[in-house]
Amino acid sequence: MKEILPEIERWKEEGEQVVVATVVATRRSAPRPVGASLAISESGKMCGSVSGGCVESDVFEHAQEVLATGEPKLLTYGISDDEAWSVGLPCGGEIDVFVERVE
Repeated sequence: MKEILPEIERWKEEGEQVVVATVVATRRSAPRPVGASLAISESGKMCGSVSGGCVESDVFEHAQEVLATGEPKLLTYGISDDEAWSVGLPCGGEIDVFVERVE
């Protein structure tokens, strides 16, 4: 989270609304640990990562809803170990990502 704070502060100073998505749980293998965060500004700027690129585009779409409504969301992403090999990933796993607007 520390690495995205300067960007969040800058975006807020520029008058933008900001959403932060944070990994709150992992099961089996996960590309990023609990606490990994992605910030998304209302103009579409992004900083940080919750999965190393695998789910960021979907998180971005949900972030737009959170920006519009102000209602946080808990998202779950995952793939089985067997399916992971078929799409070129070394292992499966699941992550829970909490998406909330920064006030």
